[in-house]
Amino acid sequence: MTSKPAREIWEAALGELQLQVTRPNYETWLRDTVGVSAADGQFVVGVPTPFAAEWLSKRMSVVIERTLSRVLKSSVRVSFQVHRNADADGHSVPAPSSETAADARPPVPTSAASRLGRLNPRLTFASFVVGDSNRVAHAASLSVAERPGEAYNPLFMYSGVGLGKTHLQHAIGHHALSLGRKVLYVSSERFVNDFVTAVKEHADEDFRQKYRTVDVLLVDDIQFFVGKEKTQEVFFHIFNDLHNAGCQIVVTSDRHPRDLSLLEDRLTSRLVWGLAAEIYPPDYETRLAILKAKAEHMKEVIPPDILDLLARRMQRNIRDLEGALNRVVAYVRLSRLPLNLETASQALADLTMDRSRPATPEAVIQAVAAYFGMEAEALRGKRRDKRTAAARHVAMYLLKEDVARSFVEVGRLLGDRDHTTIMYGWEKIASQINTNPRMRSDVLEIRTSLAEPRLKASG
Repeated sequence: MTSKPAREIWEAALGELQLQVTRPNYETWLRDTVGVSAADGQFVVGVPTPFAAEWLSKRMSVVIERTLSRVLKSSVRVSFQVHRNADADGHSVPAPSSETAADARPPVPTSAASRLGRLNPRLTFASFVVGDSNRVAHAASLSVAERPGEAYNPLFMYSGVGLGKTHLQHAIGHHALSLGRKVLYVSSERFVNDFVTAVKEHADEDFRQKYRTVDVLLVDDIQFFVGKEKTQEVFFHIFNDLHNAGCQIVVTSDRHPRDLSLLEDRLTSRLVWGLAAEIYPPDYETRLAILKAKAEHMKEVIPPDILDLLARRMQRNIRDLEGALNRVVAYVRLSRLPLNLETASQALADLTMDRSRPATPEAVIQAVAAYFGMEAEALRGKRRDKRTAAARHVAMYLLKEDVARSFVEVGRLLGDRDHTTIMYGWEKIASQINTNPRMRSDVLEIRTSLAEPRLKASG
């Protein structure tokens, strides 16, 4: 198959898998795995528990095999076995029990460790990089962590995937735990599963005891409660009991509570009682700071030009940014090539948009118009109100950047406008992307709407 060590092959695969699966799934099921062996078209992945082996085999084997085959450039079958991992010094250590398989525990008192609730020890305030895009959410999280139940209750943080809201939740949990508070972190999926299990096993009292006897309740991705009426009702009553008792509630979602249209009105009203803080895509400086922190954590010396390449190319979210860095490092180790701009570009070659099916100028104009809620003809017309002008400037920028049209061509596509007008619009958006979080978010969402159909077609 290959002469390269299974551990290095698996590190390269993990760099790609981090970009393909959700962060909770990666942290829970993949982060503590290790490559054990690779021979005769078979690849063995070491996992910490039998339950993890079963879950990965049933739920992720297809995507893992596809990723490994791409890394090895040959088809491969994957299997999972419980394995004694090695620590940072290469010493053999026992695999963790099923209760702690997903996350190693930080050094906290025994009484606190027993109620930690699967917090990730790496996700702390100390490891969180603060920028203009997340400053409000960070400040609110610090206030909540230092004075649970007193500052903002509930604290509701919302953003697209991979922008740091889960990191802040865990950071709150760690800090509250250090104050001796009883903390419980759960994903919405885990909450639903606990509720269903309690109903099936007639364990209502155990369920209530688990969720109503905490000082700080952290619920991640509450948008998955949408459409689940019984779950919403149960959470509504838990919310009321905890809030009335002065306990802190921290909730995250991909949207503002009022945009979760199928969430019950009475629950929505509770979620906006405290503070709703949005987290935006990070600007260039924040992305660069995140990469430097990640490289330091990995104990890797990454040349500045490579960090600049990653920071400029990976704009969507932090997960993509860190995953791309992992991929570059793993690619260099696996290929035994020097770490330079050329090898970094090779490692990232297929992470960019599908250039074999580029967006057309008309698709860009239609996507911009749809995003701003207007007809495409408005972008070509004479209207100059603030909203139309902003949309038109975004169209100028995307036509120049993503479709590679000249200023003269863009002017012709947008109602025969002068190329100097187009240059002004392009420069305005290019500047605002790194200074205005809302504009950065708008452009990224439009790009996503353009990329999704092509990614589906190519998949």
